Amino acid sequence: MRWLLPLLLAQPAAASPLFEDLSGTIPVHVYGGGWEHFVGGGVAVFDCNGDARPEILAAGGENPMLLLGNGGGMRFAAITFPAITGATGAYPLDMDGDRMLDLFILRAGPDVILRGRANCAFEDVTEAWGLPQEDRWTTAFTAWWEGERPTLAIGHYVDRSNPDGPFQACDSNSLMTPAPTGWQVEALEPGFCALSMLAARDARDRPTLRISNDRHYYVRGGYEQMWDIGAHRFLTPEDGWQQVSLWGMGIASRDLTGDGRDEVMLTSMGDQLLQIAQSDGTYAAAPYAMGTYATLPHDGSDGRPSTGWHAQFGDVDNDGLPDLFIAKGNVDQMPTNAIHDPNDLLMQAQDGSFHQVATEAGIATRERSRGAALADLDGDGRLDLVVINRRAPMELYRNITPDTGHWLAVDLRQPGGNSRAIGARITVTTDQGSQSQQVTVGGGHAGGQSVPLHFGLGEAGAARVRVDWPDGTRTETETGVDRVLTVTR
Repeated sequence: MRWLLPLLLAQPAAASPLFEDLSGTIPVHVYGGGWEHFVGGGVAVFDCNGDARPEILAAGGENPMLLLGNGGGMRFAAITFPAITGATGAYPLDMDGDRMLDLFILRAGPDVILRGRANCAFEDVTEAWGLPQEDRWTTAFTAWWEGERPTLAIGHYVDRSNPDGPFQACDSNSLMTPAPTGWQVEALEPGFCALSMLAARDARDRPTLRISNDRHYYVRGGYEQMWDIGAHRFLTPEDGWQQVSLWGMGIASRDLTGDGRDEVMLTSMGDQLLQIAQSDGTYAAAPYAMGTYATLPHDGSDGRPSTGWHAQFGDVDNDGLPDLFIAKGNVDQMPTNAIHDPNDLLMQAQDGSFHQVATEAGIATRERSRGAALADLDGDGRLDLVVINRRAPMELYRNITPDTGHWLAVDLRQPGGNSRAIGARITVTTDQGSQSQQVTVGGGHAGGQSVPLHFGLGEAGAARVRVDWPDGTRTETETGVDRVLTVTR
């Protein structure tokens, strides 16, 4: 592994990321509300009109959600969207296999499914599709396919009906498997106040549901959880799953070593925990010198611990090394943690270490950030940034980093109900090595994307793309660079 080199001698990478603040060009939108919206505030990024330019959907809490249509060139304008309040987040996915993206809306209250129609129109099909109506506090979501329709895992926070709460009153989570009409519900218990879920292949290369939990409310006796999808049970220390307790807020997953196993970032209050996949199928905490713990505000403005929320890996300078963005912000006015907590941008160096550049890059907002998305919004091959803030306007940044490397974006399509090939792994190989990403729905903090997967390629002028499809078949393709490649099974 590259980070087994002497990390303390690591030198920063040469690239100097730079972002242009375009927040003033979009409508003012605030994720607001009382204690039920201290958490959440997710954002979904997806193309809802087929023009290859992704739209942005922002949760509003007590305010209505906002859908921003993408006019190209980083020009966005509000477009008509159902007047949904109470939303904590949203995830795009094709739930009915009609090749159009639908939306699962997380709410403090009954969740909502919107069916995607032409030209960014949406139809409420919650009742028609048989989603069980539960008046609960939804804060996490993920989905996977074992047949023609998706299995849904829905994470709930504090049980608002528990008179002894909120502390030690975590609600159970819901596993919903497809039934002839709607879904059959099974409780995932115990629940430890889930704030993020991700279904993906783990270090054992098995489909697993990871659940990140907030010990602020479970207080004691809880821990991070892994549900083995095939075995239909939670993993235990006897399985090699080490129980870790933290103030879990978000999940990011990416293969950082090129071995085909994803590392996992877990955001928290204080240390942000990066778990490195091991060859024996277990995980080990990253060494402190790797630079990913991001415990305190990076600018030295406050000596109290940071609070991490949404995390996402993405190659900001296209040098072939995935970088890491972490949205940060105080829960509200929690005196034990930094009040004005700048967001982090950690750039990866050749030896695998990370160094902080958020202030220099122009994205170190001090608002109470929650959800976020790194995505190529203008089609220039550089990852732009949108950030949702609690009790402050959302932010939009254009990546104007000079002298970036080459890039490739890979989009998958296949016949059947799982049209976006959720569960596939994409491996891109150049003369500089291999890197891979899984196609998933879930993770982050209360929001996700359905866009082509982005790979930075550095100086490479060509690439070989291998797709390991969910059904076990494989496709290999030679391609040029600086383009979007669509691979159809």
